[in-house]
Amino acid sequence: MPQTHDETATATGLGSRRTDTAPVAASNPVTPPTIDHHTRAHTLGLPRTWLGRLALKAQEHLEAAVAAVSVLPDSAIYEARDFPWTAQLENGWEKVRAELDQVMVYRDQMPSFHEILKEVETISSDDTWKTFFLVSAGMDCEGNARRCPETMKLLSCVPGLTTAFFSILTPGKHIPAHRGAYNGLLRCHLGLLVPEPRERCRIRIGNEFRSWSEGRCLIFDDSFNHEVWNDTDGWRVVLFIDFARPLRQPWNWFNRRLLNLAPLAPFLREAGQKQKTWEKKMYSKRDK
Repeated sequence: MPQTHDETATATGLGSRRTDTAPVAASNPVTPPTIDHHTRAHTLGLPRTWLGRLALKAQEHLEAAVAAVSVLPDSAIYEARDFPWTAQLENGWEKVRAELDQVMVYRDQMPSFHEILKEVETISSDDTWKTFFLVSAGMDCEGNARRCPETMKLLSCVPGLTTAFFSILTPGKHIPAHRGAYNGLLRCHLGLLVPEPRERCRIRIGNEFRSWSEGRCLIFDDSFNHEVWNDTDGWRVVLFIDFARPLRQPWNWFNRRLLNLAPLAPFLREAGQKQKTWEKKMYSKRDK
């Protein structure tokens, strides 16, 4: 989830080396960043209060400690093959796509991201970023999950899964620069629907641009500054997955326990109620 200015939100339960997704071609119209974004620094603004600044300093120390005990070297972008379970997702992606095609029939009725999680309003407040939640801490997503059994089977192979949903961007959507709240999570995007030209449908992570590929996983640390564009006439959809970052023991155990506390967060309890209300409205008549 985004962290902008002095806002703090986490996607728990609800972000270089060559990756399995293609770097954007040098001929693309995007101007390379003139600012070094390859950082977890809060480049979008600093807290205004002394308490906020104290919390930010504590977060910086925590993230430095997490990076130091990570199983893999600290990086903004990772090789998908470093996570063996990604092979199962990629091998079964067409089953996920088939279920996506079924639910996309109702895309106009799907909630926008900020309608479920109000903190997202800092980066998106219109109806151009739709969500179809399957798993999230503090949320009962049974209605959605029941319609995607093959997707749910594949998700069961992801260690430390905290969040999964179809992330749906309309044509022309831009998600401004932001960073996630905590580097104890990593993010996976499984490309499901990627419009052409691919170089105009892209994500910047740190200083690097990537384009998604259908059936391929992109794994990154969303606590690094990142930004998204869909400058095409088509819809872009990925299976958006957050999972616990692999750490050396005993820190891995502590990280998992910390992530398990996410459902206690008031904003996630509120999001859970909104998701439940939407599912009840969406499926009560259709399921009879």
